[in-house]
Amino acid sequence: MDTSMIRHAFTFSLTLTSTLSLSSKLPRTPHSISLPSTQTARTRSISKLGSSTNDAVFDEAAFEANRLSLDAKARASMAEAAEREMISGDEDPKAWKWRIRKRVWDLMEAESIAQFPRPVHHRIPNFVGAHIAANKLGELEVFRSANCVKVNPDSPQKQVRFLTLSEGKRLLTPQPRLRTGFFSVLDPQTLPPSSINEACTSVGAAKYGRPIGLDEKIKVDLIVIGSVAVDPRTGARLGKGEGFAELEYGMLRYMGSIDDTTPIVTTVHDRQLVDDIPPEKLLIHDVPVDIICTPTQVILTNTSIPKPQGIYWEKLSPEKLGQIRILQELKRRIEQETGQTLPSGPSEKLPPTAQRRPAAQRRRSR
Repeated sequence: MDTSMIRHAFTFSLTLTSTLSLSSKLPRTPHSISLPSTQTARTRSISKLGSSTNDAVFDEAAFEANRLSLDAKARASMAEAAEREMISGDEDPKAWKWRIRKRVWDLMEAESIAQFPRPVHHRIPNFVGAHIAANKLGELEVFRSANCVKVNPDSPQKQVRFLTLSEGKRLLTPQPRLRTGFFSVLDPQTLPPSSINEACTSVGAAKYGRPIGLDEKIKVDLIVIGSVAVDPRTGARLGKGEGFAELEYGMLRYMGSIDDTTPIVTTVHDRQLVDDIPPEKLLIHDVPVDIICTPTQVILTNTSIPKPQGIYWEKLSPEKLGQIRILQELKRRIEQETGQTLPSGPSEKLPPTAQRRPAAQRRRSR
Protein backbone atom coordinates (compact mmCIF):
# COMPACT_ATOMS: atom_id res chain seq x y z
CA MET A 1 0.00 0.00 0.00
CA ASP A 2 1.03 3.66 -0.37
CA THR A 3 2.78 4.35 2.91
CA SER A 4 3.40 7.97 1.95
CA MET A 5 -0.36 8.51 2.09
CA ILE A 6 -0.50 6.87 5.49
CA ARG A 7 2.33 9.02 6.75
CA HIS A 8 0.57 12.20 5.62
CA ALA A 9 -2.76 11.21 7.10
CA PHE A 10 -1.81 9.53 10.33
CA THR A 11 1.71 10.41 11.47
CA PHE A 12 2.11 12.25 14.76
CA SER A 13 3.28 15.82 14.83
CA LEU A 14 6.21 16.51 17.12
CA THR A 15 4.23 19.40 18.58
CA LEU A 16 1.25 17.37 19.75
CA THR A 17 0.66 17.64 23.48
CA SER A 18 -1.99 14.97 24.07
CA THR A 19 -1.20 11.94 26.17
CA LEU A 20 -0.65 9.92 22.99
CA SER A 21 1.73 12.43 21.44
CA LEU A 22 5.44 12.40 20.94
CA SER A 23 7.47 14.36 23.44
CA SER A 24 8.31 17.86 22.27
CA LYS A 25 11.77 17.53 23.74
CA LEU A 26 14.73 16.89 21.51
CA PRO A 27 15.08 13.19 20.69
CA ARG A 28 17.41 11.23 22.86
CA THR A 29 19.87 8.73 21.47
CA PRO A 30 19.41 5.75 23.77
CA HIS A 31 21.88 2.92 23.70
CA SER A 32 20.57 0.10 21.52
CA ILE A 33 21.13 -3.61 21.77
CA SER A 34 21.44 -6.09 18.95
CA LEU A 35 20.38 -9.69 18.69
CA PRO A 36 23.10 -12.30 18.20
CA SER A 37 23.24 -14.17 14.92
CA THR A 38 23.70 -17.42 16.75
CA GLN A 39 22.51 -18.74 20.08
CA THR A 40 25.19 -19.89 22.49
CA ALA A 41 23.88 -22.04 25.28
CA ARG A 42 25.68 -21.34 28.50
CA THR A 43 25.59 -24.07 31.06
CA ARG A 44 25.55 -21.97 34.17
CA SER A 45 23.46 -22.39 37.30
CA ILE A 46 22.62 -19.17 39.08
CA SER A 47 20.26 -18.59 41.98
CA LYS A 48 16.95 -17.30 40.67
CA LEU A 49 16.02 -13.88 42.01
CA GLY A 50 12.89 -13.98 44.11
CA SER A 51 12.92 -17.75 44.52
CA SER A 52 11.09 -18.95 47.59
CA THR A 53 13.70 -21.60 48.29
CA ASN A 54 17.42 -21.28 48.71
CA ASP A 55 18.22 -24.62 47.13
CA ALA A 56 16.51 -23.85 43.81
CA VAL A 57 18.85 -22.69 41.07
CA PHE A 58 18.17 -21.71 37.50
CA ASP A 59 19.64 -23.85 34.72
CA GLU A 60 19.99 -21.49 31.75
CA ALA A 61 21.03 -24.11 29.21
CA ALA A 62 18.14 -26.45 30.05
CA PHE A 63 15.62 -23.60 29.97
CA GLU A 64 16.79 -22.34 26.57
CA ALA A 65 17.02 -25.81 25.02
CA ASN A 66 13.50 -26.61 26.20
CA ARG A 67 12.16 -23.26 24.96
CA LEU A 68 13.69 -23.66 21.49
CA SER A 69 12.44 -27.24 21.20
CA LEU A 70 8.87 -26.34 22.11
CA ASP A 71 8.93 -23.27 19.88
CA ALA A 72 10.01 -25.41 16.92
CA LYS A 73 7.18 -27.86 17.58
CA ALA A 74 4.70 -25.01 17.91
CA ARG A 75 5.76 -23.44 14.61
CA ALA A 76 5.49 -26.79 12.83
CA SER A 77 2.00 -27.29 14.21
CA MET A 78 0.98 -23.75 13.25
CA ALA A 79 2.25 -24.35 9.72
CA GLU A 80 0.06 -27.45 9.47
CA ALA A 81 -2.95 -25.55 10.79
CA ALA A 82 -2.36 -22.65 8.41
CA GLU A 83 -2.12 -24.93 5.38
CA ARG A 84 -5.22 -26.84 6.41
CA GLU A 85 -7.27 -23.69 7.00
CA MET A 86 -6.13 -21.96 3.81
CA ILE A 87 -6.99 -25.04 1.74
CA SER A 88 -10.49 -25.01 3.20
CA GLY A 89 -10.92 -21.54 1.69
CA ASP A 90 -13.63 -19.15 2.78
CA GLU A 91 -15.42 -21.95 4.60
CA ASP A 92 -12.88 -21.54 7.41
CA PRO A 93 -13.24 -18.18 9.20
CA LYS A 94 -9.49 -18.11 9.93
CA ALA A 95 -8.35 -18.63 6.33
CA TRP A 96 -8.20 -14.92 5.41
CA LYS A 97 -5.95 -14.19 8.38
CA TRP A 98 -3.47 -16.88 7.34
CA ARG A 99 -3.36 -15.54 3.78
CA ILE A 100 -2.37 -12.09 5.03
CA ARG A 101 0.21 -13.52 7.44
CA LYS A 102 1.80 -15.66 4.73
CA ARG A 103 1.95 -12.73 2.32
CA VAL A 104 3.75 -10.57 4.88
CA TRP A 105 6.15 -13.33 5.98
CA ASP A 106 6.98 -14.17 2.34
CA LEU A 107 7.55 -10.50 1.50
CA MET A 108 9.86 -9.92 4.47
CA GLU A 109 12.01 -12.89 3.51
CA ALA A 110 12.02 -12.02 -0.21
CA GLU A 111 13.02 -8.39 0.40
CA SER A 112 15.59 -9.28 3.10
CA ILE A 113 13.69 -7.26 5.67
CA ALA A 114 13.68 -10.26 7.99
CA GLN A 115 16.21 -10.52 10.79
CA PHE A 116 17.31 -13.34 13.10
CA PRO A 117 15.63 -15.64 14.05
CA ARG A 118 14.78 -16.85 10.55
CA PRO A 119 12.76 -17.89 8.75
CA VAL A 120 10.21 -15.47 10.18
CA HIS A 121 7.23 -17.61 9.23
CA HIS A 122 4.99 -18.45 12.19
CA ARG A 123 6.78 -15.93 14.40
CA ILE A 124 6.32 -12.33 15.39
CA PRO A 125 8.87 -11.38 12.73
CA ASN A 126 12.08 -9.61 13.63
CA PHE A 127 12.98 -6.94 11.11
CA VAL A 128 15.65 -4.53 9.93
CA GLY A 129 15.35 -1.33 11.95
CA ALA A 130 13.50 -2.88 14.90
CA HIS A 131 15.67 -0.93 17.34
CA ILE A 132 14.87 2.32 15.49
CA ALA A 133 11.14 1.65 15.76
CA ALA A 134 11.65 0.89 19.46
CA ASN A 135 13.53 4.14 20.00
CA LYS A 136 10.66 6.05 18.37
CA LEU A 137 8.33 4.37 20.83
CA GLY A 138 10.69 5.45 23.60
CA GLU A 139 10.08 9.10 22.66
CA LEU A 140 6.31 8.84 23.10
CA GLU A 141 4.81 10.61 26.09
CA VAL A 142 2.81 7.47 26.92
CA PHE A 143 6.13 5.65 27.36
CA ARG A 144 7.93 8.48 29.15
CA SER A 145 5.15 8.80 31.72
CA ALA A 146 4.65 5.06 32.27
CA ASN A 147 5.82 3.38 35.46
CA CYS A 148 5.02 -0.19 34.39
CA VAL A 149 5.10 -1.43 30.79
CA LYS A 150 3.89 -4.81 29.57
CA VAL A 151 5.99 -5.99 26.61
CA ASN A 152 5.72 -9.21 24.61
CA PRO A 153 8.78 -11.51 24.77
CA ASP A 154 9.53 -11.61 21.02
CA SER A 155 12.81 -10.64 19.32
CA PRO A 156 11.73 -7.40 17.56
CA GLN A 157 10.61 -5.91 20.88
CA LYS A 158 13.87 -6.67 22.71
CA GLN A 159 14.98 -3.04 22.45
CA VAL A 160 11.64 -1.94 23.95
CA ARG A 161 12.29 -4.18 26.95
CA PHE A 162 15.79 -2.73 27.23
CA LEU A 163 14.48 0.85 27.18
CA THR A 164 11.86 -0.01 29.78
CA LEU A 165 14.39 -1.36 32.27
CA SER A 166 17.19 1.10 31.50
CA GLU A 167 14.85 4.03 32.18
CA GLY A 168 13.87 2.69 35.58
CA LYS A 169 10.43 1.34 34.68
CA ARG A 170 9.02 -1.98 35.78
CA LEU A 171 8.74 -4.53 32.99
CA LEU A 172 5.87 -7.00 32.87
CA THR A 173 6.50 -9.82 30.42
CA PRO A 174 4.59 -13.08 29.87
CA GLN A 175 6.28 -16.39 30.37
CA PRO A 176 6.69 -18.05 26.94
CA ARG A 177 3.26 -19.15 25.68
CA LEU A 178 2.08 -19.02 29.32
CA ARG A 179 3.12 -22.67 29.52
CA THR A 180 5.02 -22.52 32.81
CA GLY A 181 3.08 -19.82 34.60
CA PHE A 182 1.72 -16.35 34.01
CA PHE A 183 3.68 -13.07 34.00
CA SER A 184 7.02 -12.11 35.42
CA VAL A 185 7.82 -8.65 36.77
CA LEU A 186 11.33 -7.27 36.43
CA ASP A 187 12.19 -4.31 38.63
CA PRO A 188 15.36 -2.42 37.60
CA GLN A 189 15.85 -1.40 41.23
CA THR A 190 16.51 -5.02 42.20
CA LEU A 191 18.40 -6.23 39.13
CA PRO A 192 22.10 -7.03 39.62
CA PRO A 193 24.48 -4.49 38.08
CA SER A 194 25.08 -4.84 34.34
CA SER A 195 22.29 -7.41 33.98
CA ILE A 196 19.78 -5.35 31.99
CA ASN A 197 20.89 -6.70 28.60
CA GLU A 198 20.46 -10.26 29.80
CA ALA A 199 17.17 -9.48 31.55
CA CYS A 200 15.70 -8.49 28.17
CA THR A 201 15.98 -12.08 26.89
CA SER A 202 13.65 -14.99 27.62
CA VAL A 203 16.34 -16.65 29.73
CA GLY A 204 17.06 -13.44 31.62
CA ALA A 205 13.39 -12.74 32.29
CA ALA A 206 12.99 -16.24 33.71
CA LYS A 207 16.14 -15.88 35.81
CA TYR A 208 15.64 -12.39 37.21
CA GLY A 209 11.87 -11.95 37.03
CA ARG A 210 9.46 -12.36 39.91
CA PRO A 211 6.48 -14.54 38.93
CA ILE A 212 3.10 -13.06 39.79
CA GLY A 213 -0.36 -14.55 40.18
CA LEU A 214 -3.93 -13.45 39.56
CA ASP A 215 -4.12 -11.68 42.94
CA GLU A 216 -1.19 -9.37 42.19
CA LYS A 217 -2.12 -5.70 42.53
CA ILE A 218 -0.30 -4.11 39.62
CA LYS A 219 -1.22 -1.21 37.37
CA VAL A 220 0.02 -1.45 33.80
CA ASP A 221 0.39 1.96 32.16
CA LEU A 222 1.28 0.86 28.63
CA ILE A 223 1.03 -2.33 26.56
CA VAL A 224 3.53 -3.08 23.80
CA ILE A 225 2.44 -5.89 21.53
CA GLY A 226 4.08 -7.68 18.60
CA SER A 227 2.36 -7.98 15.22
CA VAL A 228 2.65 -9.78 11.91
CA ALA A 229 0.44 -7.27 10.09
CA VAL A 230 -1.41 -4.12 11.13
CA ASP A 231 -3.77 -1.74 9.36
CA PRO A 232 -2.86 1.90 10.13
CA ARG A 233 -6.28 3.17 9.07
CA THR A 234 -8.20 1.16 11.68
CA GLY A 235 -5.71 -0.24 14.20
CA ALA A 236 -6.71 -3.80 13.25
CA ARG A 237 -3.87 -6.20 14.03
CA LEU A 238 -2.89 -9.80 13.28
CA GLY A 239 -0.47 -11.75 15.46
CA LYS A 240 1.14 -15.04 14.56
CA GLY A 241 -2.05 -17.00 15.14
CA GLU A 242 -1.77 -18.61 18.57
CA GLY A 243 -3.95 -16.14 20.47
CA PHE A 244 -1.69 -15.65 23.49
CA ALA A 245 -1.64 -11.85 23.24
CA GLU A 246 -5.43 -11.88 23.49
CA LEU A 247 -5.40 -14.21 26.49
CA GLU A 248 -2.77 -12.08 28.24
CA TYR A 249 -4.85 -8.97 27.62
CA GLY A 250 -8.01 -10.65 28.89
CA MET A 251 -6.37 -11.81 32.11
CA LEU A 252 -4.96 -8.35 32.80
CA ARG A 253 -8.48 -6.97 32.36
CA TYR A 254 -9.76 -9.51 34.90
CA MET A 255 -7.05 -8.43 37.36
CA GLY A 256 -8.01 -4.77 36.97
CA SER A 257 -4.48 -3.95 35.80
CA ILE A 258 -5.67 -2.32 32.56
CA ASP A 259 -8.82 -0.81 31.09
CA ASP A 260 -10.05 0.67 27.82
CA THR A 261 -7.85 3.73 28.28
CA THR A 262 -4.58 1.77 28.55
CA PRO A 263 -2.66 2.56 25.32
CA ILE A 264 -1.63 -0.34 23.10
CA VAL A 265 1.42 0.17 20.87
CA THR A 266 3.04 -2.10 18.29
CA THR A 267 6.43 -1.85 16.59
CA VAL A 268 6.64 -3.17 13.01
CA HIS A 269 8.44 -2.60 9.72
CA ASP A 270 6.71 -0.30 7.22
CA ARG A 271 6.20 -3.30 4.94
CA GLN A 272 4.04 -4.91 7.63
CA LEU A 273 1.45 -2.16 7.14
CA VAL A 274 -1.53 -3.53 5.22
CA ASP A 275 -4.92 -2.25 4.10
CA ASP A 276 -6.94 -5.45 3.85
CA ILE A 277 -7.76 -6.49 7.43
CA PRO A 278 -11.57 -6.18 7.51
CA PRO A 279 -12.57 -4.98 11.00
CA GLU A 280 -15.98 -6.61 10.64
CA LYS A 281 -14.31 -10.03 10.41
CA LEU A 282 -12.29 -9.62 13.59
CA LEU A 283 -13.34 -11.69 16.58
CA ILE A 284 -14.51 -10.20 19.86
CA HIS A 285 -11.22 -11.08 21.57
CA ASP A 286 -8.90 -9.62 18.88
CA VAL A 287 -6.80 -6.77 20.30
CA PRO A 288 -6.49 -3.55 18.23
CA VAL A 289 -3.64 -1.04 18.54
CA ASP A 290 -3.72 2.68 19.27
CA ILE A 291 -0.22 3.53 18.03
CA ILE A 292 2.12 2.03 15.43
CA CYS A 293 5.86 2.71 15.48
CA THR A 294 7.94 1.82 12.42
CA PRO A 295 11.55 2.72 11.60
CA THR A 296 10.28 5.76 9.63
CA GLN A 297 7.11 6.98 11.32
CA VAL A 298 4.75 7.01 14.27
CA ILE A 299 1.08 6.50 13.46
CA LEU A 300 -1.96 7.29 15.58
CA THR A 301 -4.71 4.91 14.44
CA ASN A 302 -7.66 6.49 16.27
CA THR A 303 -9.04 2.97 16.37
CA SER A 304 -12.75 2.51 16.91
CA ILE A 305 -12.44 -1.27 17.26
CA PRO A 306 -13.65 -2.25 20.75
CA LYS A 307 -11.01 -3.65 23.08
CA PRO A 308 -11.70 -7.02 24.70
CA GLN A 309 -13.30 -6.85 28.13
CA GLY A 310 -11.84 -10.08 29.50
CA ILE A 311 -11.61 -13.78 28.66
CA TYR A 312 -14.28 -15.01 26.27
CA TRP A 313 -14.66 -18.56 27.50
CA GLU A 314 -17.05 -19.56 24.72
CA LYS A 315 -14.18 -18.96 22.27
CA LEU A 316 -11.59 -20.89 24.29
CA SER A 317 -11.14 -24.52 23.29
CA PRO A 318 -10.77 -27.28 25.92
CA GLU A 319 -7.34 -28.04 24.42
CA LYS A 320 -6.09 -24.47 24.85
CA LEU A 321 -7.48 -24.36 28.38
CA GLY A 322 -5.74 -27.64 29.15
CA GLN A 323 -2.38 -26.16 28.14
CA ILE A 324 -2.46 -23.10 30.38
CA ARG A 325 -2.57 -23.65 34.13
CA ILE A 326 -3.24 -20.02 34.99
CA LEU A 327 -6.39 -20.11 32.85
CA GLN A 328 -7.53 -23.28 34.58
CA GLU A 329 -7.04 -21.55 37.93
CA LEU A 330 -8.97 -18.50 36.75
CA LYS A 331 -11.83 -20.64 35.45
CA ARG A 332 -12.10 -22.54 38.74
CA ARG A 333 -12.07 -19.28 40.67
CA ILE A 334 -14.83 -17.67 38.61
CA GLU A 335 -16.99 -20.80 38.75
CA GLN A 336 -16.58 -20.99 42.54
CA GLU A 337 -17.42 -17.30 42.94
CA THR A 338 -20.47 -17.39 40.67
CA GLY A 339 -21.68 -20.95 41.25
CA GLN A 340 -22.04 -21.32 37.49
CA THR A 341 -20.20 -23.44 34.94
CA LEU A 342 -18.43 -21.35 32.33
CA PRO A 343 -18.93 -22.24 28.65
CA SER A 344 -16.16 -23.60 26.45
CA GLY A 345 -15.38 -23.23 22.77
CA PRO A 346 -15.05 -25.85 20.04
CA SER A 347 -12.19 -28.34 20.06
CA GLU A 348 -9.04 -27.65 18.05
CA LYS A 349 -5.67 -29.23 17.34
CA LEU A 350 -2.91 -27.38 19.16
CA PRO A 351 0.90 -27.48 19.20
CA PRO A 352 2.53 -29.35 22.12
CA THR A 353 3.50 -26.20 24.03
CA ALA A 354 2.17 -27.25 27.42
CA GLN A 355 4.80 -29.89 28.07
CA ARG A 356 6.75 -29.30 31.21
CA ARG A 357 10.46 -29.75 31.57
CA PRO A 358 11.55 -32.59 33.83
CA ALA A 359 12.04 -31.42 37.39
CA ALA A 360 15.74 -32.26 37.16
CA GLN A 361 16.10 -29.64 34.42
CA ARG A 362 14.12 -27.00 36.31
CA ARG A 363 15.96 -27.38 39.57
CA ARG A 364 19.34 -28.60 40.57
CA SER A 365 20.67 -28.98 44.08
CA ARG A 366 23.58 -26.80 45.05
